[in-house]
Amino acid sequence: MKKNFLVVFLLLCTVTAFAETLKMKDGTLISGSILSQTEYTLNLATSYGNITLNQREIEQILPDKHRLILKGGTQLVGIILDMDEFNLKLQTDDGATVNVDMPQIVSIEAYDYDMGKNAQQEFVEHKIEQQTAAQAAAAQQQTQHTASTVEAAGGLTFDSDIDQVFDAKKATVVNGQVQTPAAQVKTVSPQPLTDEEAFLKGVKSGAISPQEVAAAAKKELSEKKPKKEKKPTDRPLEKNTSKYFAVQAGVMPLDLKLDNTSRVPTQTELIDVGGTSAVVSAKFLWRVKESNLWLGPTAYLGNIANNSFPDLSTPMDPTITDPTVTTSGRFMALGAAANYYLTPSSPVSFYLTTSANYEMLTLNYRGEMSSSSISSNGLAGAVGAGLETWVDDLMLGLEVRQSFAPRSKDLKKSASSNTIIQAQLSWKF
Repeated sequence: MKKNFLVVFLLLCTVTAFAETLKMKDGTLISGSILSQTEYTLNLATSYGNITLNQREIEQILPDKHRLILKGGTQLVGIILDMDEFNLKLQTDDGATVNVDMPQIVSIEAYDYDMGKNAQQEFVEHKIEQQTAAQAAAAQQQTQHTASTVEAAGGLTFDSDIDQVFDAKKATVVNGQVQTPAAQVKTVSPQPLTDEEAFLKGVKSGAISPQEVAAAAKKELSEKKPKKEKKPTDRPLEKNTSKYFAVQAGVMPLDLKLDNTSRVPTQTELIDVGGTSAVVSAKFLWRVKESNLWLGPTAYLGNIANNSFPDLSTPMDPTITDPTVTTSGRFMALGAAANYYLTPSSPVSFYLTTSANYEMLTLNYRGEMSSSSISSNGLAGAVGAGLETWVDDLMLGLEVRQSFAPRSKDLKKSASSNTIIQAQLSWKF
């Protein structure tokens, strides 16, 4: 334990003995210890001497980075976030946080940002020469104009760091008049300020004042009506939906054959009383937990197309011309349906569907001599597939099912399988 504590103490001393790295706007990197700084200047102690830098020349003070040398030769570079006698937490350049066991660390050294020592030395020495020359010139000017030095209004004096930053020249008194260096050379007539310059400087340009501009802007913002928020059109996430409702409309080529021998014994041929039927349906489903399976009730309603054929049961009477039988009808069903989505999160969703129903079919028989209703009720089922795509917060789709419904009584010789094709409008919520 004492050995580990000694290792941590030595590493802490190594970490704390680092220098700040400053990146100048010309790209030069300077390493040293910051002695003091003001709003305008920064005093830095480097390996080549102490220099004073203009804050405007500094782009940024780079974060303190360190290089970790691990057993086996591995090196890690980053910012040390925390360290104790067991663990060191390091943030690398890519933002990742790495935990390193202290026994694995051989040494910790300050990261020098790959600085060129020659370039740094040249920069510091050139800066020192400039500052030495500036101090000598200032001392000579101070000696020549000691008696005529003018203080700023109100008895305030200028800081030496401001003089270094802005290269300020002391004003002199000639014949009782204050003369600046610029005034001694030539008189420049002032140029009128634009409204923008007057606003930035906080003076009145003659047209408007900054106070008037601010008041006008405040009034405009207060009178500006808030924009109406647009109704969100993004579809809900699939995982956030649990209910589904769809309405469908389409067609079904209905193959329906009538055995009419119970009414006309001589009419042995099957009569086609089907046709293309219009079918509308609806279903309301719930998601089974968080799966892709949805279950719920369904219902559909369809018509049987109008048909006609000769009424052979009518006596051969010359006074009766073209006797016919007309048929029409409807069918409806109630049951349960299931959808299983294969691609629930895609822009176009594909799914499989199935249903089990109890179907009731009624055919109206209207002849010249007699009329009746023919019914065929029983269980029915369907299997199929569909696709849906989002349009704003609704879904448009197409569904194709193969319906299986065995017929009974006079319609028992009809086809038990028919195809249903429907367009659909649906919601998930």
